[in-house]
Amino acid sequence: MRASPNHLIVIFGASGDLTRRKLIPALFNILKQNLMPSNFAILGVGRTEMNNEIFRDEMKSSLATFSEIQSTKDKDALEKFLSLLFYCAIDTFKPEAYEALKNKVDHLDSDFKLDDNIIFYLATPPNLYDKIPAFLANQGLNRKTHKLIIEKPFGNDLDSAKTLNRELLNFFTEDQIYRIDHYLGKETVQNILVTRFSNHIFEPIWNRNFIHHVEITSAESIGVEKRGGYYDNSGALRDMVQNHLLQLVGLIAMEPPILADSVNIRNETLKVFKSLRPLSQENIRKDIIRGQYLHSTINNEKVLSYRDEEGVRRDSKTETYAAMKFFIDNWRWSGVPFYLRTGKKLPTRVTEVVIHYRQTPHHLFCNTLGLPNDSNQLVIRIQPDEGLLMKFGMKVPGAGFTVQNVNMDFHYSSLTDKKIPEAYERLLLDCMLNDSTLYARGDTVETTWEFINPILEAWKEDAGIPLYGYPSGTWGPDVADSLIEEPWLKWRHPCKNLTDDGIYCEL
Repeated sequence: MRASPNHLIVIFGASGDLTRRKLIPALFNILKQNLMPSNFAILGVGRTEMNNEIFRDEMKSSLATFSEIQSTKDKDALEKFLSLLFYCAIDTFKPEAYEALKNKVDHLDSDFKLDDNIIFYLATPPNLYDKIPAFLANQGLNRKTHKLIIEKPFGNDLDSAKTLNRELLNFFTEDQIYRIDHYLGKETVQNILVTRFSNHIFEPIWNRNFIHHVEITSAESIGVEKRGGYYDNSGALRDMVQNHLLQLVGLIAMEPPILADSVNIRNETLKVFKSLRPLSQENIRKDIIRGQYLHSTINNEKVLSYRDEEGVRRDSKTETYAAMKFFIDNWRWSGVPFYLRTGKKLPTRVTEVVIHYRQTPHHLFCNTLGLPNDSNQLVIRIQPDEGLLMKFGMKVPGAGFTVQNVNMDFHYSSLTDKKIPEAYERLLLDCMLNDSTLYARGDTVETTWEFINPILEAWKEDAGIPLYGYPSGTWGPDVADSLIEEPWLKWRHPCKNLTDDGIYCEL
């Protein structure tokens, strides 16, 4: 990996949870792996009054919880890392306060010889996304070597996404803006590209002629925890589908890029999103299922329903579960259904993609039940127990030709000499290297919102569209099974272990 240039990383919202749990540990891990540039510094910015020493003490406490500090080498790296942390307290809503920030930035840039390479990371509420860039620009902190990272949500619907993009582009160019989606930073997500395009056994049959359907599941065993107030204004469709899961669809369905670089890869995923078949009112009623978890008893413990969670309205219609069937209208995928589901309070935490291949055209052999053998499957496990699983038929020992599906698997954990980097480690390092491949582009964000927006509008305006309840600890509303129309097909119910098929996973 090439060395990144010297950098100053400015984190707005430095006293927040994201900074403590993810950003500071990720930056420290980059340092431990000797991937940090020769000269760098980190400046925390927030409204909380504190000095450098207090900030360092708080981040040291966070690192003790969220990062591994074991060897003497780790402790030496920690001392070095903490010495490069600084803090600037300002009221981020007041434009005049940014003069003090500029003075601090200029001082650090000069002292550490950082060559004016600055990353501004907005780990803040979205209501500051249109303000901070403007205030930085007023101080001249939007030069060519300056970059801006913003967290999702990138808007709340199509109109707000377009407005946000327009406002950001008033002060920064598109190649300076890095819209971070931590799902794209996961090693197993990136491996989708390698699996497809570096193995000749997959790509020639990665199309409508050989694939019957594609299934994507992203399940969480937890509820909304203490985020009820935020989640009740978001829901599963906004929180997971519009960004994380559609980005997975883009990587699964894209055409081979000319080069493995940011422009070409993101161009190909954009073509996928532009090929999504628009959803009619009939499609939304028939092919989109929304649900909300109900109270239940799991392991002899009572579990609250969504509406009883703190911060949630008692008459809330916010979905905690969403399942959908959709199509990609292009040459490769014409007629191939894609099935997607996500939800909270499901039996286990798991994210995976399942490629279901077509059945053999002639059912020469049968399985142990005397039925045609199950189709082949390729399971791409994103998390946990990351890896690949292939399912294919083999003869059961004994008389006759009875067939049983067997597994052939690869687990990332078998690469014992390699550390799987956390998503934020990869993404922050990529930004320092000016590589935006794994970041969302503005036109992509708007195109995915164009696909999702009709669903949100229909749910808001059509009172006849049902919201199904499902008991916590189950796989969502039973009616979601009807999305897969063929009677011999059903959703795969994964366990936390990749290869333990058919095992019911309790919370």
